[in-house]
Amino acid sequence: MRRWLARNVWFRLQELAKGHETFRMLRDMEAADRLTVSELEQLQHERLRAFLESCYRHVPYVRRRMQEAGVGPGDVRDPGDLRRLPLMTKADIRRHRSELRAQNATRLSSFTTGGSTGEPLIFDLGKERIASRVACRQRVAGWWGVGVGDPEIAIWGSPIEVTRQDWVRGLRDRLFGAKLLSAFEMNESVIRNYIDIIETGEWQQIFAYPSAIHLLCLHARRARRNLRNAGIKVVFVTSEVLLPHQRELIRDTFGCPVANGYGGRDSGFIAHECPQGGLHLMSDAVITEIVDSEGRPVPFGEPGEIVVTDLYSREAPFIRYVTGDIGVLSDQQCNCGRPLPLLASIEGRSNDVVATEDGRLMHGQSLVSRLMTVEGLEQFRIVQKRVDLFHVQLVCNAAYQRQSGEQWIRTGWAQLLRIPIQVTFEYLPRIPSDPRGKYRHIVSEVPAADRTGVQSLIA
Repeated sequence: MRRWLARNVWFRLQELAKGHETFRMLRDMEAADRLTVSELEQLQHERLRAFLESCYRHVPYVRRRMQEAGVGPGDVRDPGDLRRLPLMTKADIRRHRSELRAQNATRLSSFTTGGSTGEPLIFDLGKERIASRVACRQRVAGWWGVGVGDPEIAIWGSPIEVTRQDWVRGLRDRLFGAKLLSAFEMNESVIRNYIDIIETGEWQQIFAYPSAIHLLCLHARRARRNLRNAGIKVVFVTSEVLLPHQRELIRDTFGCPVANGYGGRDSGFIAHECPQGGLHLMSDAVITEIVDSEGRPVPFGEPGEIVVTDLYSREAPFIRYVTGDIGVLSDQQCNCGRPLPLLASIEGRSNDVVATEDGRLMHGQSLVSRLMTVEGLEQFRIVQKRVDLFHVQLVCNAAYQRQSGEQWIRTGWAQLLRIPIQVTFEYLPRIPSDPRGKYRHIVSEVPAADRTGVQSLIA
């Protein structure tokens, strides 16, 4: 009864009170999942044309940039025509934030993101955009057989978000069967408490940063805590790149699938994994391009920078927005039968790849793979100081052999990078997170001028 009330009464009342058309959007999205590929493409084209016509009419910045490019709203008929428009960067949004507000916008909400990349951004979102994200999340939750009212633990955010829960937030969480746990200060006693909460068996789904839930699983394994009987049906992860070893441990610890999602507050709800393993682009809501450093599309199967146009952002538009992430488009169709196109992979942030002396950019997973063969390694962070200098932070257990481990890493990385390199090591009891509880596993401090651009990225 509580689950039925949460889905059909409390959730509807909440979205109605916010002035959100979440349920109309959710119905549209679920209908789009049943279309053919050609029908979905036609729907996308119609929405793109309507979106640009609205932005051209009501958003001063968009109108000016399109006029400067010699492009009218009727000139963009499909996503291929978007390349005629300029890219939008974080710097553009910072400089022209007021011009990006539609003249017919209702109440806009202010958000921030991007602090971990060195480019903090303050931007505006309209009610339609916020509601579309909620609808997208419920759409993919339905793919996995869960939804509003199925008890959920979220390991997320900073202590600020947890301590600011007022009585309204507390009541809402009780009605919906949700519990928020801070991902920020996850020491041993905190993790032990989180495991105790999970072991009550009250929860069916977990929503978390990959690094946070992976850390909990490491602790559970060391403490011999069996979470396979906790009743968790699926673990949703997002906001960081999910590494293969993390997926494996999370899946084995809970005995359930791990569902990977990709998006951001600024970039929108871009892609999500289905139970058959396809990483589906939400192409009826967000148009995704993969481009080189000049903004030109790259072929299927080749890495490039992810650029998005959110079709629900007409009140404060994101058009050809450069996310700073690296991805690869697939030309395959998932056997789940949904018409949504696929991302072959998400390679990480553009400053999370490793620069080499001969002008290549390597996906950091190539370095991570070498680390993962070292026995006794539990956590790590790789910081590239120069093309030939790396600093590595490690958390290890008693099985780790320091001398042989360090030599194995140095030798393997030098072979990958094809030059002599220096590697310094720092051993810590735990890797500190950023203020939002996230962990960046690979950080490149090599200046942008020394990096050749995403078109030279190799897997």
